[in-house]
Amino acid sequence: MKRMIVLSGPPGSGKGTQAELLCQRTGFAHFSTGDQFRFEIAQQTEIGKKVNEYVKQGTLVPDPIVLAVTKNFINHNQDKGVVFDGFPRTMVQAQGLDEVLNDNHKEVDCAIFIELALAEIIRRLTDRRVCRNCGAIYNLSFKHPKQEGICDACNGELYQRVDDQEPTIRKRHQVYEQQTQELISYYRSHNKLWTIPGEIGKDLVHERIMKIVYEA
Repeated sequence: MKRMIVLSGPPGSGKGTQAELLCQRTGFAHFSTGDQFRFEIAQQTEIGKKVNEYVKQGTLVPDPIVLAVTKNFINHNQDKGVVFDGFPRTMVQAQGLDEVLNDNHKEVDCAIFIELALAEIIRRLTDRRVCRNCGAIYNLSFKHPKQEGICDACNGELYQRVDDQEPTIRKRHQVYEQQTQELISYYRSHNKLWTIPGEIGKDLVHERIMKIVYEA
């Protein structure tokens, strides 16, 4: 099965985890812009060099370059389905993705959006802690370390990232909401939109995603 799946949701919705689970069960390729940027940079491709210029400056990578990276990924995974994790993020990217897929005689089969209330997003993310040493992630609600403030794996210090502090979460969520409304309308108008309430928990969200992927 070579389905093209868009999987999106606000920060803290678990879309990254769900994308990984989906790929593990189906053998689909996992597309994440961050991962692909790092891959292109590491390979020192021409696109990677361009991406690196923007990364070093701390500015957003322009859509034409993002779509060029996307095209490379699709070309290298012609024999697989693809899960687009948190991509596209804007209408320009959505339309660009459609063009890239159309050039490869493919199309987005379904766009799945995990919905989650802001209060729950804040609760989940403010409880997250990260190891300064090895990068291991913990959550004070459901995956807490054996010793408070200490990583189980390497005894490194656990800390709260700025991205996981409430003022930053609210700003990120506002940006997500602004960008997503157009995308939701776009995929709904093409009869490809599916929504799942994130509050039902990881396992049930995964079951619904699998059902959508196989039935949509």
